[in-house]
Amino acid sequence: MNFTPVNSNVTGAVIHPDTLLVALSRNVTVVILGITINYINATMIFRLKPRLILFIHLLFNDVIQLTTSISLFIFTYTFQTIYVSICCLFVLPAVFTSQNTPLNIAFMAAECYIAVCIPLRYNYICTIKRTYIVIGLIWTMSSLSVLPDVIILLATEPLEFLNSRVFCQRDAVFRSTYSLKKRDVSHILFLVVVWLTLFYTYFRILFVAKAAQADAKKARNTILLQGFHVLLCMMVYVQPMLRQGLMYLFPANLKNIFFLIFIMNQILPRLVSPIIYGLRDKTFRKYFKRYLICTVTMNLHPTTTLKMLS
Repeated sequence: MNFTPVNSNVTGAVIHPDTLLVALSRNVTVVILGITINYINATMIFRLKPRLILFIHLLFNDVIQLTTSISLFIFTYTFQTIYVSICCLFVLPAVFTSQNTPLNIAFMAAECYIAVCIPLRYNYICTIKRTYIVIGLIWTMSSLSVLPDVIILLATEPLEFLNSRVFCQRDAVFRSTYSLKKRDVSHILFLVVVWLTLFYTYFRILFVAKAAQADAKKARNTILLQGFHVLLCMMVYVQPMLRQGLMYLFPANLKNIFFLIFIMNQILPRLVSPIIYGLRDKTFRKYFKRYLICTVTMNLHPTTTLKMLS
């Protein structure tokens, strides 16, 4: 995960500091997007069902991801470099939650497949208890992918490195060759597992949808949207190659490139989540409209609203 707007390994290009207006506009844009997405996520209150528990976990995961990544974006924009020990406090939860997102979507696709293709066994397979076990499994898999980097860092780097200042990005902190190779392997493994799950569930649901069942068609469309969402989330895995390619083509626009990549990799996938899984739901859409209208009414006419409530 790279959040810094500059790259310490860039050579052959001059990085000019942004003007106050440009820097302020970029940081304000990121903060407003983060607050908007978190606000939408916070309004999603559901009954406890396996599908909705996974959805709430996805929203909770996105809130952590947005909070840490935007905070780190602002810090790196303000201070340029920060201490490695402090950088780890931001990078670790950001990497955890980034790994969680595609896995969570894969399990949501599997739940959708069970509901459509084997509905008679749905209540037996998809229980609340097993859903919480799945969430624990998601965090365990992410931990096994990230925590070895911390062990390698403590075992290979001198103590002085933890007290040094770096551009806060994953590769700058976990810079060991073993960590880089392990990162690539885990990314490829996650990519293959998630896409195989989505392809399998989609085509199985597609065959059921040929019977012209409304629920099956809706499930098929949901799987397609989940695939689009995963595609956005997986862009973080090709981020180094994308960044290097854009830097080669546009060496004079380094900060614009980093800002664009940050929006594409960190903000856009989290903006899509409530649209795909929340606003498409009739119950939530009705509730969200009522909540939004109520909030606007209270802001415009607080005295009248209080009298009505009393």
